[in-house]
Amino acid sequence: MRDLILGTAGHIDHGKTSLVRALTGVDTDRLPAEKQRGITIDLGFASLDLGEVRIGLVDVPGHERFIRNMLAGATGFDLALLVIAADDSVMPQTREHLEILRLLGLRSGLIALTKCDLATEDWLDLVEEDVRTLVAGTFLEGAPIVRTSSSTGLGIDELRSTLALLAEAIPRVPTEAPFRLAIDRCFTVAGHGTVVTGTIVSGAVTVGDELEWLPEGRLLRVRGLHRHAQAVDRIERGARAAINLAGVHHSEVRRGQELATPGFLRASVVLSAAFRASADAPRPLRHRARYRLHLGTAEVTASLSLLDGSELAPGLEGFAQFFLGEPVVAEYGQPFVIREESPPWTVGGGQILQPTARRIRRRNLGDRERLARLKRTDPIERAAAVMGSYQLEPWSNLDLARDAGLAPEEVDRVVAEARASGELIDLPVGPRRTIRIVRSHLETLEDRVVKAVGRLHERNPRLSRVRRSSVLGTLSDLKSESLVAAVIDRLAKAGRLITSDRTVALTGYQPQLTQAERRLKTELLDAHRGTGFAPPMASELLDRAGNRREIVPELLDLLAEEGHLAAVEPRMLYLEADADLELKRRVADRLRDGSTISMADLRDLLGTSRKYAVPIGEYLDRIGLTIRDGDLRRLGAVAEEPVG
Repeated sequence: MRDLILGTAGHIDHGKTSLVRALTGVDTDRLPAEKQRGITIDLGFASLDLGEVRIGLVDVPGHERFIRNMLAGATGFDLALLVIAADDSVMPQTREHLEILRLLGLRSGLIALTKCDLATEDWLDLVEEDVRTLVAGTFLEGAPIVRTSSSTGLGIDELRSTLALLAEAIPRVPTEAPFRLAIDRCFTVAGHGTVVTGTIVSGAVTVGDELEWLPEGRLLRVRGLHRHAQAVDRIERGARAAINLAGVHHSEVRRGQELATPGFLRASVVLSAAFRASADAPRPLRHRARYRLHLGTAEVTASLSLLDGSELAPGLEGFAQFFLGEPVVAEYGQPFVIREESPPWTVGGGQILQPTARRIRRRNLGDRERLARLKRTDPIERAAAVMGSYQLEPWSNLDLARDAGLAPEEVDRVVAEARASGELIDLPVGPRRTIRIVRSHLETLEDRVVKAVGRLHERNPRLSRVRRSSVLGTLSDLKSESLVAAVIDRLAKAGRLITSDRTVALTGYQPQLTQAERRLKTELLDAHRGTGFAPPMASELLDRAGNRREIVPELLDLLAEEGHLAAVEPRMLYLEADADLELKRRVADRLRDGSTISMADLRDLLGTSRKYAVPIGEYLDRIGLTIRDGDLRRLGAVAEEPVG
């Protein structure tokens, strides 16, 4: 048996609760105040079996003071029953309820004229004409109108059979989607503990499952399940559910919170949306004005940020962001309604485009274009826009399903197609970590790295290469050395950069040296030739350079980057390249049998003084050729193979 949700709508005292009782035998007014006052105040629930379809009926209050309760109950409606009393015809809450149902994206329903025993045939014909005018251009245009009377039973069987036909025509929704239920009630049952109720809007839940309680983010275990007062082991999408939870006290839970598959939903205080101002709104909606946002069963204060102007006139559409007073959870395409705080009236609604959004600056055309792409129906295009919005944040297939409105079976296919087309790239950022990044964003990163290297060349024109660490320093917003390194390596493979372990340069870049600087560079190299393991100290070279001393450190670095010298102690001591190679060979050969070497032994091995042996020993440790153990050194992993 398939489960669907039917919600009532209509003006106060038009007979919604009586009609539900006539259909199901259940009085949905359960509160003492409802019995005393004779009006529906909060949500009521009943069930109706229609052959192969089981209907969960949600009866909503019709009084304008309880619209917030009506909106909480409207979550998950599959079809609507608009109730209009024949003796009153169309009234203010008839119009507002219909507008709410339209804003919530309802696509199926019917109309019941109640109290038909109190009106003449001619009057009923006039009322039907008014109703047809009211619903023109809405999802109820052309919907069946059934004349009923709860007191006499008129039309109840016809209403039931019409509901069955409409229910059978509603397309089936797969239950493999992530589970989600918006909580509309919470109470405690003696001997069982906390119980919450709500409509399952997607997926399924089984006794023993672990669900995430949101926006709190805690995991709770399902101890038991009830559907229409019957204990069951599993409940699927489209049903009303009572869930007995372990791990939370009932006083902590409130309407507006949700239960979902762990990792599916994320709490957010910023939402982006496609938005429409209601044609009946009393005035234009204002940029930065405060409204009440109704999303699922939640009701929160929201500041409206219009992205296309300072006002949105009644009946017009646009893009907007909401900045919320407290966190909520949502998914792509979820409908919402906003109302004025005072006087209370429904002024607009739409669909969520970004459930977890960043603030969009109105002058940022790229973010505005991304919202336009998200509004389109092509799932691949939506997914591409969403993946682009993730930038460098890690994301899962559940994230993509939530943010792009994809069914679970679509996600793997969309990701595979994006990889195959080159739109999605797996970028290794370490030996065990890979991030998924869209091509356009990676290309932006590559351009930024190339420009950063170019700027460093401009600042250091005498150097043939710049340090990798300096590149990261100019891109501090990325905050990831491994990411910058991965982009540099990718650019090197593409031939746009020349790299070493510690340096990087634009392909084809040549140091900018004057003729005098080139002569000094040659002199510095000549000063090291044949000096073996006792080269001149940099301070001595500075003294020799006289008034050219300020460029000596840069020229020594340049000689090291070009491979003519090895920086034993940068800016202090350099070995000629041949001497550096001989140093590594001698030390590796000496230690290859597993023996150790002291500083005195190193000095004797090299035939130099302690003045040079100490920095050379530290250099060997730094490059990994040796490992220091107290006053001794042993061979490092770098020298497992013969050197030289």
